[in-house]
Amino acid sequence: MAHDNAQHPEPDPEQAQGTSHPLHRVCFQLQVRPERIAEYRQRHAAVWPEMLQALKDTGWNNYSLFLRADGLLIGYLETSDLSAAQAGMAATEVNARWQAQMGEFFADLDGAPDTGFMTLTEVFNLEDQLATAGAAPTEGSHS
Repeated sequence: MAHDNAQHPEPDPEQAQGTSHPLHRVCFQLQVRPERIAEYRQRHAAVWPEMLQALKDTGWNNYSLFLRADGLLIGYLETSDLSAAQAGMAATEVNARWQAQMGEFFADLDGAPDTGFMTLTEVFNLEDQLATAGAAPTEGSHS
């Protein structure tokens, strides 16, 4: 699988909770094997609590996965440093167990699921463009 490790170069206006590091939006894709989609959904309906905590502790913020019927998986997260977030997870025992189980769900995977994904380049963000234009809406305002 080809890798496009481009990350959106502009930091998200929101700051990491409790830190002064700006968050970057990261979007990635993987392909779930069609015959494994139902089980993949089941596994993600009840992720191990220690895995959830490890993700949060290592900087995987606002992390979501979206799955199309044909197995196209799109992931989204916000992090101050994707490489550091991946390295943080790689250092945890729970991630080693999770990735060992998850690897078999993916087609055309080059490496572990949490490092073998293809990142997508962000081409538009409403809030960034509004801020650049000086027209950022205020809370509760309506057009």
